[in-house]
Amino acid sequence: MSRRVDVLIFPGFQLLDAAGPVAAFEAARGYELHVISAAGGPVRSSSGVSWLAEGIPRGDRDTLLVSGGEGVDAATLDEALVKLLRRASRKWGRVSSVCSGSLLLAAGGLLDGRTATTHWSRTAQFERQFPQVQLQPERIFVHDGPIWTSAGVTAGIDLALAIIGHDLGPDAARAVAQELVVYYRRPGGQSQFSALLSMQGDRNRFEALLDHVRKNLAQRHNVEDMAAQACMSPRHFARAFHEETGYTPAKAVERLRVEAARSALEIPGASVQRIAVECGFGDPERMRRSFIRLLGVPPSTLRRAAPRN
Repeated sequence: MSRRVDVLIFPGFQLLDAAGPVAAFEAARGYELHVISAAGGPVRSSSGVSWLAEGIPRGDRDTLLVSGGEGVDAATLDEALVKLLRRASRKWGRVSSVCSGSLLLAAGGLLDGRTATTHWSRTAQFERQFPQVQLQPERIFVHDGPIWTSAGVTAGIDLALAIIGHDLGPDAARAVAQELVVYYRRPGGQSQFSALLSMQGDRNRFEALLDHVRKNLAQRHNVEDMAAQACMSPRHFARAFHEETGYTPAKAVERLRVEAARSALEIPGASVQRIAVECGFGDPERMRRSFIRLLGVPPSTLRRAAPRN
């Protein structure tokens, strides 16, 4: 049986906020997709491209996904739309948002007392307007009970993949990621400001190498091995790598491992021993020391702080 997803748009919505998740749900072949708006009819996006929307559906539905975009500030002042969102938790079994769409959910009171995320550029505004929400601005997406929120723009695809994995299983989500030619998966604990991005310098000389390390964290990555990958002598590689990224090769590998392990810890029931091995630490004690060194807290603290779904 297909699950219905209603994608809510408004004047000035961001096209990719809506189109990315729509493409993911379409590829999953287990969803009935509808684009809706408060009044129905053509809705102009911030790019100038218009989408034809249906009106608000009657009866109970499965999933609501609220787009973000430049028009979100005006949308939060639309009393009819905010009133609709206040009733959303009763009408839809699951409510989600992409990018700054979380501001609309917050305006409707759906995020009160909950953990959520939003586009990084909206962090100050969000915290000022909605202090009752536990904002985690670095997160790619957050799942707190029936509410799902994601960070900016393309993070909506990550959100959709996570929902597909939740509904249909990880194999289905992985197949969708392969069809869309995107990574499966950037887990929800990953920062919008990822370790990989922070180490990519202006010249991007080591982008392929860092991507290789990230995809093969369980392998050994010493200076000699990484230098060989980069076709450089170990001495020249170590100097050039530090100049380009700001990190020694060892520190860069450690940061990538900690980021991956931090994300994996949010998976319910995941074995700490297995995470330590798969992320290349070898054992939980080495992983604990790296977490304290880079994050200031042990893995156990982050696991306890993760939302219980």
